[in-house]
Amino acid sequence: MRMTTFGEALAEPYAEALLALGEEHNILDVLENDVKLILATLSSVEEWRKFLGIPLIKAEAKKNVVRQVLGGKVHNLTLNFLLLLVDRKRIAYLTQICRAFEKLLRQKYQVALAEVTSAVPLTEAQQEQLRQKIQAMTQASRVELALSVNPDLIGGLVIKIGSQVIDSSVRGELRRLTNRLLASV
Repeated sequence: MRMTTFGEALAEPYAEALLALGEEHNILDVLENDVKLILATLSSVEEWRKFLGIPLIKAEAKKNVVRQVLGGKVHNLTLNFLLLLVDRKRIAYLTQICRAFEKLLRQKYQVALAEVTSAVPLTEAQQEQLRQKIQAMTQASRVELALSVNPDLIGGLVIKIGSQVIDSSVRGELRRLTNRLLASV
């Protein structure tokens, strides 16, 4: 059983509502791009994320900032959704709502998310080869890679798909070898 945080539990119904609106208006691809833009903005402009999370700031001030930052850049439905989040005092959970929306979209389109950690950055060719192997393994229609680099791995990869972890790193091999040696003593 997976434990969820309050923010994740609160985010899911809003993400489901946004998905339903996207399906109803046949603009899921537009909403997907809007959500990616929102997440990129939240991660690159820390002041904006902090501002939205301060409960003492009046709703109208938050709405004005949302309009200034995203007005004209996102679909009107997305903008109205964000303003609704401000009215409902849920805008502080925007990151969790966007992540939940992405997760729902991946489920809808049978897209596998693979979190890949490598010792060195992967080339485009390596990424494509990895996508193909993961797609064959998962039978997903498409594979998204979330890439990160950790030099401590020494070499190889650690791939996480859902709850499955594939550790083909040199560090992982050394750890397994050590365990076998210790078990035989």
